[in-house]
Formats: sequence, structure tokens, C-alpha cells
Amino acid sequence: MPLIDISIARGRTPEQLRALVDAVHRAAEETVDAKSDAITVIVREIEHEHWSRGNQTIAERNAAASAAQ
Repeated sequence: MPLIDISIARGRTPEQLRALVDAVHRAAEETVDAKSDAITVIVREIEHEHWSRGNQTIAERNAAASAAQ
């Protein structure tokens, strides 16, 4: 059944990631009637230097925000 692949920037606690997996898992059960043991959730944590939007990485945005303070 569902294979749910999540990419998220590194930096969440194990508890936050567990809560995310739980919420997504329950959403799949409730919305598409997937059986619990048939749901696979993959969470990929991406380094800030490897994630960019608008030609600026998260690390670059964070550095710029720190410099502005």
C-alpha cells in the first residue's frame, strides 16, 4: 500500500520525528483505508547545506539571519 517519503531539513528532535511519522501514518489509515502494517513511512533528513530554495541554502539563509542580528 502507501509508501510515504518525507524529506525534511535536519534539526528536529527524535520525538518530533516520531510524532511526524505517527501523524502521517494515521492520516494514511484514515484517508485511504490503508492497513497499518502495509504503510511505510520514510523520513529523510537533509543537511542544511544540501537544501536550497531561491538559489540559497538553508545554511546560507541561517548565516545571513544571524549576521543581521
